[in-house]
Amino acid sequence: MHALPDAPSRRRASSTGTRGTMANDPGMAVPRAEIHDDARPTRADIPPNVLVHLVQYAAARAIDCTGWFAGLGLERAQIADPGLRVSYREAALIIRRALEAIAEPGVGLRIGRHETLGSFGLLGLAMMTSRTFGEAMRTGIEHHKVCGSLLDVTFEIVDERTVALAASPRFGEAALLPFLAEELFASSLAIGRELAGPALRPLRVELTYAAPAHAADYAEVFRCEVRFGARANRVLIDADWLQHPLPGHNPLVSRQALALCRQQLSRDGLAHGETVAAVERLLRSRLGEHPRIEEIARTLNLSERSLRRRLAESGRVFREIHDRVRAERALELLQAGVLSIADVGSEIGFQDPREFRRAFKRWTGMPPQAARGMAAASRPGRAVEAPAAHPHA
Repeated sequence: MHALPDAPSRRRASSTGTRGTMANDPGMAVPRAEIHDDARPTRADIPPNVLVHLVQYAAARAIDCTGWFAGLGLERAQIADPGLRVSYREAALIIRRALEAIAEPGVGLRIGRHETLGSFGLLGLAMMTSRTFGEAMRTGIEHHKVCGSLLDVTFEIVDERTVALAASPRFGEAALLPFLAEELFASSLAIGRELAGPALRPLRVELTYAAPAHAADYAEVFRCEVRFGARANRVLIDADWLQHPLPGHNPLVSRQALALCRQQLSRDGLAHGETVAAVERLLRSRLGEHPRIEEIARTLNLSERSLRRRLAESGRVFREIHDRVRAERALELLQAGVLSIADVGSEIGFQDPREFRRAFKRWTGMPPQAARGMAAASRPGRAVEAPAAHPHA
């Protein structure tokens, strides 16, 4: 049994997930020649968002997904790690296995239509605080790789009255296009309606593949004309929507969230070294202990000086990594809305809630209660928690 070529270079920790035989796995397609000769499909730089949605979908239907990860040096539990990165080849293989196991038409539509801004993490926050729907749309498209998209996504001006969200398969591989297009376009529309309201309706959806047996489901989700066998994959909308103002506009928070998104894109684009990945993994597992660099270095069997040097060689600084990991985790907990502000701070290593509030505002440009209120406002049927109501939350 051999893992795919990129398995050892990627990630948090080695795994014993080697069940099954890839040679006999019907989901394991022989790579196309142009993919095989290109190193990009084996570079571990894709967040596992789509894989997380598939695992959750399977779990809700009591479908065992253990075998999806066989031979990849991955286990199901690792998929929940927000710092994990997989290669395109690995993600494609897992999706093929997942679709075979689930064996339901329209899975991408059903997954995508239930996604929310919260599913997009920092990018969702950046979009939510944009000035207009058009600005949010461009932000989402420009930073779509932050959310683990396996399609290349662009913004198109069709004519003076029409714009489009367009997508194309990467590396010339079209086998997974129906599922990926369903998930991308359905989730984009769900988030668009969350931002601009339920009246948002595309003018038309165009798809390059033939109409599937469940074509009627597309009309139900998109509520517009759907053309199969088209020349491009895109969702067309009236350009007037671009000027639609967003109620959550906050220029400072938007800039802060965008800076964090760009930081993540930059980090992933560097094919992030093993030392950086190990530091991030350790920090996430010990956030509540407020670990210091010398403790992390000791765990890695390095001196503090050696760790600092290795991080510097990757263009990174320990404090910046620590702050970003804490900010991401705090946003995740605040958006979930379960813990109090003080408990969120404690979860990421702050014993004094006031210190956490100051740090969170420094990281994101807004106090934690405002972030929680914005997340609550974006959920249908939820009222925004007034800041003054719980001064000691």
